[in-house]
Amino acid sequence: MMTAVKKYMWLLVVAVLFACNEGEKVRQVPVNDFFKTQDRALYRLSPNGKYISYLTLKDKKQHLVVEDLEQGKVTEVSKLEERNINFYCWVSNDELIYYKEKEASRFQTDLYIVHRNGTEERLLNADEKSKVRLLEDQLIDDKFLLVTSNKRDSTVFDVYRLNVRNGQMIIAAKNPGNFTNWLTDSKGKLRMAISTDGVNESLWYRENEGKDFKKIITNNFKTTLWPVAFSENKPNTIYAISNVNRDKNALVEIDCITGKEKNVLFADDTLNVVEAQYSKRRGKMDYVVYETWKKEKHYLNEDAKRLFGALEKFVPDAEYRIIHNDKNEQHFIVRTFTDRSPGAYYIYHAENNQLKKLSDLNPTLKEEEMCEMKPITYTTADGFKINGYLTLPLGLKPKNLPVVVIPHNGPGQRNSWGFNSDVQFLANRGYAVLQVNYRGSTGYGKEFYAAGFKEWGQKIQQDVDAGVQWLIEQKIADPQRVAIYGYGFGGLIAINSAVNNPKMYKCAGSSAGVLNLFSYLKTIPPFLTSNLQMFYEIVGNPIKDAEYMRQASPVFHADKVKIPIFITQSSKDPRINGNDAVQFVKELRKLNLPVTYLEKEETKTVLGREEARKKSYAALELFLQDNLRKR
Repeated sequence: MMTAVKKYMWLLVVAVLFACNEGEKVRQVPVNDFFKTQDRALYRLSPNGKYISYLTLKDKKQHLVVEDLEQGKVTEVSKLEERNINFYCWVSNDELIYYKEKEASRFQTDLYIVHRNGTEERLLNADEKSKVRLLEDQLIDDKFLLVTSNKRDSTVFDVYRLNVRNGQMIIAAKNPGNFTNWLTDSKGKLRMAISTDGVNESLWYRENEGKDFKKIITNNFKTTLWPVAFSENKPNTIYAISNVNRDKNALVEIDCITGKEKNVLFADDTLNVVEAQYSKRRGKMDYVVYETWKKEKHYLNEDAKRLFGALEKFVPDAEYRIIHNDKNEQHFIVRTFTDRSPGAYYIYHAENNQLKKLSDLNPTLKEEEMCEMKPITYTTADGFKINGYLTLPLGLKPKNLPVVVIPHNGPGQRNSWGFNSDVQFLANRGYAVLQVNYRGSTGYGKEFYAAGFKEWGQKIQQDVDAGVQWLIEQKIADPQRVAIYGYGFGGLIAINSAVNNPKMYKCAGSSAGVLNLFSYLKTIPPFLTSNLQMFYEIVGNPIKDAEYMRQASPVFHADKVKIPIFITQSSKDPRINGNDAVQFVKELRKLNLPVTYLEKEETKTVLGREEARKKSYAALELFLQDNLRKR
C-alpha cells in the first residue's frame, strides 16, 4: 500500500511540475549551441591575489593571458598556433608554468615557464617518451619545483627537484616500484606516498625529508583512504576521507605513527563524504561535501561558515565550486551551475564581500529553455535500491514519451546533479532522459560499489533495464520508443542492451565505447600496470574469467543484434582499440543490420575538436529521429 501511495505522490509531483509547460511551443535550440567551447576557461589567481590568468580563444587560437586586477591591464602571455595548453599554474607572483601539447601528438606535452608580462618564455622539459607532472606548485628557494616523472622507468614515477632557472632535474625520491602517488605537507615538503600491489593500497609516512618512508596502513582497494591535508598544529597527523571499518566515507584524523584513526570530524551512516576543504592559512579543515542526489556542505568551524556563508547568499539557487584562491584566502575563483544552466565564473573578494562575474560558460543557452533534472529511486528484482535522474522535456505531458537512457562511464564513477549538455540536448528534442547509477557506481558506499564487480553484461545490465521497466510502469515511457546511448563503459552497456534485450530497446548507440573487455585491459598504460590486479577484480581476469568477459563483450555477439546501432569513435583514441568497432560494424553490415558509423576526426585545436563534437551529435540526432519518432 505504501509503495502504491509513493508512486502516486511522485506522479502527482511530476504532473504539477510540468503542467505549466504543457502545450507551450518549445524552441529547438541549435545543436551547436549545446557544445560550444568556452571563450574563457582555467582561471587562476597569482599567490598575492593581484593578478588573474585564464585561457581564451582569439582568432580561433588559444591564448594564455594575465590581467592586472587593480589596473585592468591584460597581457598576452603565450600565443599558440596549432598547439594547446592543457594545464598551467602560477609558481610565484611573477611566473607561470604550463604544458603545451607536443607537435603532431595530442597526448604528449612540453613544459614551459614564462614571466607574467609574456617575456622570458623557456622550455623546461621536452616530453619525448617520458612524462613530467607537477607535484607541488610552491617554489622552493625561489627556483625548485617538486615534479614527478617516469624518465628513469616508464612504469613508475619518481620525484624530482626541477630547477626552473636552468631546467635541471635532480631526483628527490626514488620510486621502489609500486608507489602510485606522492603527497606533500603545506610547506611543500614530501612526507607521504601511496603504494599498491594491484589489490591492496598502503600509506607510507616519514616525519621529515631526512628519514625513510615507513608503511603505516594497508587496505584493500575497495576501501577508501584518501589523505586530504597534514595538520598544522597536531604533529604526525593527517586529515583523510575514509571508509575504513564503515560503509560510507567519513572525514577523520589519522595518527601517522601508529596508522590508527584517532578522531572523527564528520561521519553519518547515510551520507557519503566526497570532498573536504582545508585552509592552509588557518590550518583547519573548513568543510566536508557529502552527496545524496545533490552535493551539500557541512561546516567544521565558524570562520569557514561565515566566509562561505556570505558567498552562498550571492548564489542561493545554484551550486558553487571553489576553483582557486590566493595564498591569503581573500580572493576566490568561483564557478556556479544548476541543472538548467552551465553557470558562470566569478571572483569573490572576501575582504569586502563583493562578487564579480568573470564570464558565462555558455551564454547562448537560456535557462528557461532547459529542463529540470529530478532524482528517482527504484528497486531491482533482487532487492537493490537504484538511484538515478530523470529529465523530462518541456511542453509535453509526462506520458508515453520517447526515452533515451544514458548509462554513465566506468568503472566506478556516477551521475551527479548539474548541467549536462548531452541530457539537455536530448530533452530539448523531446526525449525523456534517464540516467542510472547502477551497482558498481561510486558515491553510495563500498558495498554498493563492490556489488558491480564483474557484472558487466549481467546485473549491471539488469539495473539499467529495471529503470526502463519502472518508467514504463509509471506510464512515462512509450515502451515502443526507448533508446540507449553511452560513452566508454556506458557504451558497453548500451551495445550490450542491443545484444541481450533487443525487445526493450528500439536502437542503441555508443561513443568511444568499450566493445571488448580483453582489449580494454590491454590499453592500460605502463605506468598503471601496478593497478592491473585491481582492474582484474573489477572488470575481469582474461585467463580466469575468459568465458564471462567474452559474454560481456558485444564485439563477439554481432549475430545477436536485432536493432539499429550507432557508433562513433576515433581510431587514434589510446583508451579504446579502434579495430574492435571496425570489426563489429563489418559484422553488422554482413548481416544487413542497420548501422551508422562515424569516425571522429583527430584534430589538434580546441575549435577543431568542437567541430568534430558537433558533427557527431548532429549524426546522433538524425539516428534517434529515424528510430524513435516513428510509431
